[in-house]
Amino acid sequence: MKLEISNALKSLWSRPDAVLAEAGVAGELFVAKIRLSLATLLLLIPVINSLFFPVDPKEGIVGLSLASATFFLSVIVYRLVSREYNPCWLSFASSSFDVTLVSSALALFLLLNEPHTAVNSKVVFEGYFLAIGAASLRYDKRVCITAGLLAFGEYLAIVHFAATHWDLNNAIYSPYPYGLFSWSVQISRLIMMLTASALSLSLVSRSQRLLQLATSDPLTGLFNRGYVDDRLAIELGRARRYGKLLTIAVIDADRFKSLNDMHGHSVGDMVLRKIGTTLRESCRQSDTVGRYGGEEFVVILPETDIETAQRKLESLRELVARTPVELSARGETIQMTVSTGLASFPQDGQDAAQLFALADERMFQAKREGRNRVVAGAEAVLS
Repeated sequence: MKLEISNALKSLWSRPDAVLAEAGVAGELFVAKIRLSLATLLLLIPVINSLFFPVDPKEGIVGLSLASATFFLSVIVYRLVSREYNPCWLSFASSSFDVTLVSSALALFLLLNEPHTAVNSKVVFEGYFLAIGAASLRYDKRVCITAGLLAFGEYLAIVHFAATHWDLNNAIYSPYPYGLFSWSVQISRLIMMLTASALSLSLVSRSQRLLQLATSDPLTGLFNRGYVDDRLAIELGRARRYGKLLTIAVIDADRFKSLNDMHGHSVGDMVLRKIGTTLRESCRQSDTVGRYGGEEFVVILPETDIETAQRKLESLRELVARTPVELSARGETIQMTVSTGLASFPQDGQDAAQLFALADERMFQAKREGRNRVVAGAEAVLS
C-alpha cells in the first residue's frame, strides 16, 4: 500500500514528456498573449476613469498601480516566452502570477474597505477558474497542482482576513448588495476550486495517457517511429539553441531474417522484446529509446558526445551478446548480437536527416565488417 501511494505521488509530480512539454511551450505562448491582451484592457480602465470621470484619488491610485504592474509583468512574460526563453520554472511562475492576479484584485476591495465585494464577488472570483484552466495548457501536472493549491490558499486567506477584521453581517452594511457572508458558501467555493483543479489535472493526465498509447510500439513497448522522429527534432532544436551536444544511435539485430526462418516469427518477436527491454533498462530517463521498424532500434542521447555514446553503446552491445534468449517450449537458448552506428551533432551533421543517414550508414558498415560491433567514425570498435 505504501509503495502504491508513493508511486502515485511520484506520478503526480513527474516531469512531462518532452513532446507534451513542447506543446506546453505553445500553450504558454498562447496564455501569454491572452494575458497581455487582458492586461492592456485592464490598464485602459483606470486611465479612462481618471481622465473622464470623477474618481476617488485613493481608489484611482490603487487601481492604476495594480493595472500598471499587471501590464508590465505581462509584457515581460510575453517577451520571454516569445523569444523561446522557457526554463522549467517559468510555467510555475506564470501560472502563479495568473492566480495571484485574481487574488490581488480581490484583496484590492479589502484595501478599499469593501469586504463584501472581496468575498462575494461573482465576477472577479471566476478568474480563478480561468487561471486554473489555463494551467492545463502547460501540459504539466505539477503546474496544475501548484496553481490549484495556490488559488485555494490565497482565497482562503482573503476570506479569513475579511471575516476576522469586519463584522460582515452587521446591519450597517444593509441592504447587503453582495449578499450576507456565509462560511458555507465560502466552503462551497473552495470545493469548486479544488474540483476545477482536479479536472485540470485529469485533462493533463489523460493527454499523457493518449500520447503514450499513440506513441508506443505494441510489440516492445518502446516508442514508435513517429515519436522518435518528433523527439529527435525537439532534442536537436534544443541542442542547437543552447549549444549542447547530441548523439543518435541506430541499432540493428544481426541475422534476424535467418532467425525468423529457422525458429519462426514468434521467436523473432521474443528476441525483439528482449533487446527492447535491455535497451530501455540500460538507458537514462533523458534518453529516448524507440523501435524504428522491423529489427531496427534508435537511441537518442541528449548532451552526450560521440566518445561517451560509443562507450555506452559498446556496453549495451556486450550486454545483448551475453544475454541468452530462452526458448522455453523447446528447452534451448539462443544468443543474439546487434550492430550499431553512431552520429553526433554538430560534428557529423546539422539536421536530423543528415545525422540519421550517417548513423544508418555506419550501422551498415558494422554489418559489412563482421557484425556485433559499434561504428562511431571511420574506425570500428571490434568485438
